[in-house]
Formats: sequence, structure tokens, C-alpha cells
Amino acid sequence: MHELRPWQHPFHLQTLLTVSAYIVQCQGLLASDPLFPIRLTPKQSFPALTPLSYKYHAIRRGFSSGVGSSLFWEAFKDPRLADLEWELGKTFQNEYAVMRDKYRAPKNPIVLCHGLLGFDELRVVGRIIPAIAYWRGIGEALTKLGAEVITTTVPPSGSIEVRGKALMAQIEAKAPGRTVNLIGHSMGGIDCRYMISILRPESFKVISLTTIATPHKGSSFADYVFEFIGKERLPRLYHLMESVGFQTGAFAQLTTTYMQSTFNPACPDVESVKYYSYGAVAKPGLFSMFYRPHKIISRREGPNDGLVSVQSAKHGEYKGTLIGPTHLDIINWTNRLKWMITGRRFNAIAFYCDIAGERWGLDMLAAEGL
Repeated sequence: MHELRPWQHPFHLQTLLTVSAYIVQCQGLLASDPLFPIRLTPKQSFPALTPLSYKYHAIRRGFSSGVGSSLFWEAFKDPRLADLEWELGKTFQNEYAVMRDKYRAPKNPIVLCHGLLGFDELRVVGRIIPAIAYWRGIGEALTKLGAEVITTTVPPSGSIEVRGKALMAQIEAKAPGRTVNLIGHSMGGIDCRYMISILRPESFKVISLTTIATPHKGSSFADYVFEFIGKERLPRLYHLMESVGFQTGAFAQLTTTYMQSTFNPACPDVESVKYYSYGAVAKPGLFSMFYRPHKIISRREGPNDGLVSVQSAKHGEYKGTLIGPTHLDIINWTNRLKWMITGRRFNAIAFYCDIAGERWGLDMLAAEGL
């Protein structure tokens, strides 16, 4: 468990990046972009769409984990947008609104691996208030259903190499000689891939890796942040961050160039490990911390959850796309007030326990003897 000084709180950095993006837009340095642009690929060689044609009813009204997501699919009434359905793959809309009565537990432990700026439990004000859990209620719920759960913590903004080594050390200590199923959210999935492919652990065996909103191809928002900061100012910013206890190795490694040109070629999948992945599509509100990043990624990559695009999240067997939750909703950081106003359509705990129709969650791992 990490006790951080107030200025080291991970969300301070996230807020800084988001505010920086907003300032750039206000200064007019970003060209105005559609609310939900469609990224064209060779498969999408239809004529350019007018703004009105893709600011369709569902997107203009917005969708979230609480809005009737059937509106989203009205987009596909325009045949020119059919390839978007191909891009998202199988979609999950209301399947995770409630828990099922019964679940089967896998025979091997589940290891939860957090993302960038993550933690296992965080105490901001000593022990005056309860600790904040990264996997809010998820580990406890899986344990109650009969799964053995191991929660790990690695340096929040350390490099992939540093995080991967820390991850392996913790699993060696907590599950020596065991066979484990890894679940990685965001950068946690990249740490897992590095550990599996490069470090090749011998004191335990990885049988499966499921990544959730992991930027396997990098994030164009990371690209944008580096473009905004500029090469001249970057050393000073890194020095400032390191002076208050932040490592800085992770940030450049999450760019699309690094992931696609350096990391992925060096980390091929291991044949004995089963790889699964999920992505998400959200429509953050105006005051959401994901509003600006979402627009930037939408313009450059396409549908995304506010930090990671669907295309970047795909790796191994892509199980499908969650419609509605943001990058943090996926780990149960959903605002309760939003549920009360709009109605709850995504329950992160139900997602981790059971993915309807796919027999994943505990059921898939159990069914496959994992």
C-alpha cells in the first residue's frame, strides 16, 4: 500500500494533462474537429461525410453507461457507416447492468494488474479516511464468488521494464509455483506482455492474459501531449516531476510510435498463453476529465473510451467492445449520481464476473479449465 504526499497524487497529473489540452484548444492551436469523427481506412473508401451525416442522432444526444445505447446503433442506418460496426466487433450494451445469480470460479488464481498512475490501495490522508482501492469492489466480489484473487502494485509512472519486473517479483512472492490468469487494465496489460514475453518467469506459469482498454498500439493522446509540451520543455517537466517523486519512464512509451515500432516487434505473444482483449466506447460529458482526450483520440484514431481507442485495445482474441463506460468506469469508478439520473447500464463487477453470451469472466476461465 502506498502513502503519497498530496502533490504526488496520480490524479493531479491527469488533471494537469487534461487542462493543458483544453488550454491548447482555447488558444486555437487545434483545428476544430467533428464531435465523433470517423477514421477512414482502406476498407472505408466511401465519399467524405458532411458534419451533419456523422453528427447523427445517437451521438448528438450522447450516450454513456446510463443512456439507452440503442440510440447509438441508429448510426448504422447510414450504409456508409457500416464499417464502424466491423471496427467495434461484438458489442456489449446492457449485458452488464446486473449480476447473475450464480458463477463458476476458475481453478487458478486471478492476478489484477493496474494501469498508469495506478495503485492497489491509496491513502492520501494517512489513516484518517479509508483507503481508495484501484479495483473498486472488484477483487472482493471475485473472492466472494470463489475465485482466488491477487492484487498487485507497481511504480505508478515507471517504465514498462521497471513495472514489468516489479509485477513479476510480486507474483513470485504471492503465487510461487502456481499457474495464474492475468487481468490487466490499461498499461497493466502492457506490463503483463513484457513480463510474459521478455522476462519469461520460471517460478510461476501464466496461462492467460486478458487486457481491458490496454493501448497495445499506443495512444494518440500521449502523442498529442508530447507535441504540446515540445522537445525543448520536456526535460524541465521531467525534472519537476522527478523532484516530487514521480518516475517518468512510462509516458514516452505509451506513444503510438514507441508501441508500434519498438515494443510490439520486441514482444511477440507466447504460444502457451491465451490472449483476450476488450475495448470500450464512451461519450464523456463536457465537464468530464476525458472530454478533451476523447475528442483528440476520436479525430486521430476513432471510437475510444476517453484514453484508449478500440483499435489500440485489440490484441489476441478480441472479445468485444463495451458501449458506454469510460476508461475509469471500467474499473468501477462510475459516478453514483450519474446512475441515479440516467439509470445504470454498466456494472463493472458484473463485467468481471461474467460477460454475457461469451462465457468469459469467471465462467470462461472455468469452462476452459483455467
